[in-house]
Amino acid sequence: MAITDETIEYVAALAKLDLSGEEKEKAKKDLGSILAYMDTMNELNTDHIEPMSHVFPIRNVFREDVVVNEPNRDILLSNAPASKDGCFMVPKTVE
Repeated sequence: MAITDETIEYVAALAKLDLSGEEKEKAKKDLGSILAYMDTMNELNTDHIEPMSHVFPIRNVFREDVVVNEPNRDILLSNAPASKDGCFMVPKTVE
């Protein structure tokens, strides 16, 4: 796939970049090299390669999500400046 001036201008507009003529030529060359490398990668046979989600063999290291204590309404409301009928009271903000 050949990179055209229109493609560079479109990408620059998406990135909100104002490129000079020299920068556009460099971007055209760089994008061309990237696409050439992708073509090289597409030539590889990956039929028997298992897809991976990460480069390193990592696994989830987080702990299990276990409920340690159940919410107790009285304890939770003891931190509130004001409560009424088992609910937090807040100042009225709308007339």
